Amino acid sequence: MNRFVSSPLLRPGLCLLALTLVLACGELARQLPGALWWQALFSPELDDARQAVIHFSWLPRLVVCLLAGAALGLAGTLMQQVLRNPLASPTTLGVASGAQLALMMVTLFAPSWLLIGCEWIAMAGGSLAMALVFALAWRRQLNPVVIVFAGLVINLYLAAISMGLLLFFQEELKGLLVWGSGSLAQNSWSGVSYLLPRLLLAGVLAAVLVRPLGVLELDDASARSLGVSLKQLRFAGLGLAVFVTACVVSVVGLIGFIGLAAPAMVRLLGVRQLGQRLLWAPILGALLLAATDLLLQSLSRFWPVLIPTGAMTALLGAPLLLWLIPRLAFKSGAPKAASGLTVARHGAPARLIGLLLIGLLLAVVASLLVGQGMHGWSWPSWLRWQAQLEWRLPRTLAAGAAGVLLALAGTLLQRVSSNPMASPELLGVSGGTFMGVIATALLLPALPLPMMLLGGLLGAFGCLLLLVLVNRKHGFQPERILLSGIAITALFEPLQAIALANGDLRVQQLLSWMSGSTYYVTLPVAYGLTGLALLMLAACLLVSRWLDLMPMGPAVATALGIHLSRAQLIILLLVAVLTASATMVIGPLSFAGLLAPHMAKLMGLVRARWHLLGAAGCGALLMVLADWVGQQILFPQEVPVGLVSTLLGGAYFMWCLRRL
Repeated sequence: MNRFVSSPLLRPGLCLLALTLVLACGELARQLPGALWWQALFSPELDDARQAVIHFSWLPRLVVCLLAGAALGLAGTLMQQVLRNPLASPTTLGVASGAQLALMMVTLFAPSWLLIGCEWIAMAGGSLAMALVFALAWRRQLNPVVIVFAGLVINLYLAAISMGLLLFFQEELKGLLVWGSGSLAQNSWSGVSYLLPRLLLAGVLAAVLVRPLGVLELDDASARSLGVSLKQLRFAGLGLAVFVTACVVSVVGLIGFIGLAAPAMVRLLGVRQLGQRLLWAPILGALLLAATDLLLQSLSRFWPVLIPTGAMTALLGAPLLLWLIPRLAFKSGAPKAASGLTVARHGAPARLIGLLLIGLLLAVVASLLVGQGMHGWSWPSWLRWQAQLEWRLPRTLAAGAAGVLLALAGTLLQRVSSNPMASPELLGVSGGTFMGVIATALLLPALPLPMMLLGGLLGAFGCLLLLVLVNRKHGFQPERILLSGIAITALFEPLQAIALANGDLRVQQLLSWMSGSTYYVTLPVAYGLTGLALLMLAACLLVSRWLDLMPMGPAVATALGIHLSRAQLIILLLVAVLTASATMVIGPLSFAGLLAPHMAKLMGLVRARWHLLGAAGCGALLMVLADWVGQQILFPQEVPVGLVSTLLGGAYFMWCLRRL
């Protein structure tokens, strides 16, 4: 015990405590003279507005920070112990996103259910999200890599649904924009009185489970030989973790990555025993969240931008996840990248491409002619068709061109990485484009569209280089690359939350763009994007020989005359240009780059040249149909094309993951 007290963990804990105290005292000194601190904290003079603010807003916020951070640290430790997975946490397993989505849906469609208790609704949503993760990973015996794949993709999928709800019910959910990003603002002690007894109960239950959960350090056979029911034990541990997470989400919204960071810090500092981890992780989680929130409050004096604390913790946590991924041991049971995707080569690929082009032409004509109007479904007259063409043609061309660009990017990534689950959306390239565009818009808001495209291009290429750096040491294993990409994708969610939380007048347009709407596309932009798509298709066909040879391995490719490093750089640049161009129009998430190459390959288009042409046709067809469906399904309201394709492509990715 003495050795534990003098362990290296004590020093960072004391440093975090000292930082929290310094920041807290600094905030108090800024708002109130030191002589009034005691009175303001414990018996405020209500006639003094400054003391009332300290007692009923600032102090409850600090206490809620400590309680929420401790709860998430506890939940993360329980999840990691039960699943034997150092990357498990309420964020990476989709629990927090499921809880948030459940609260949003109940708020909209069944507000009377809130009388049952917010924590139970949030717990139901989090439990359903975790059940879906388990269903996807069950065939792989809950393999740690597959679980994190499934959890992060469920996060993206639920975030897309939440974005759709925000788009359609912006006025009703306006207050949830900040809350959903992890807002810790308080105006009474109700949040503290809600969280404190529940956290105390969770702490007691966790203490009761310490010895049984310690058995999970052994393998399953050894644990069963001791007479332990593993199913009941895992159900109890995960149920407690989900309950704690649901309580936090129902009070302060989505707080990202504290449940990952605190247990990871405890492990890295040498604490191995479960009881000690269950003690120290909540302490470090509480101090991490409190210090982050106090620091943001201090910075708000100099930078007048609202940054929700949950968004900031996510910004700090995603790099931590990237740092942890190379240290994750990949077992032999990890998923095989090419599993279940071997297909027979088509005998007449040129004829198949011709049929695909005919189908695309018919889809374009149908999208321009067929649709709903004021009197329901009808065939338009010549005059009405001319009026429709003015606004339908740019959208159809832009959707098809974006589909071609994303499909080409996905095909390049899948063939070079030998990973059929690679796509610009899942490898973070689309997220990098989003971050580049947002940074350019914030720093230089008056720039024209081509300069915004340059910012997106730099962001996309930067993310590709980051992927290479993170995975170079481990030989570019497909599973590790995919996991790194999904972690990079998680970075753009907090930036999106910050943009939405500040109530900019362009929020509606920003929401539409992030959901993948073609509503704001003009005819010149559509023509330009179509020309760029055809040009990039020709450029990709020029490197098709490389794409046939590079999957055979560096030695074979070099022996056959390919300058490998130069070829890889050119392909990375092509992927960056393709993704940035499409993302500027269609938004950062659509899954078209995953779905279209798969569709082409399942048709038997195996050689690189035919694979590129088939994927381009499938991508264009998919996005044109998704744009048309989005315009018609809830007429006169619209579902953005990116959201429609995300729901389709995300479901397809989960189906692929289930088959691993």
